[in-house]
Amino acid sequence: METILEFLREILKGFMRELGAYFFRKKVLENKKTALRRRKHMYCTPKVRVKI
Repeated sequence: METILEFLREILKGFMRELGAYFFRKKVLENKKTALRRRKHMYCTPKVRVKI
């Protein structure tokens, strides 16, 4: 009985670890890429052409 509980505990630990890694990858790593792109567009100043 104890062996079965340890086996289930290890399965749940692996499942929670993979689930945590998936959400970390989705929320943190993928959003970091899009945030950098937005920042470039926000602080970009338009070029002013001078007519002579």
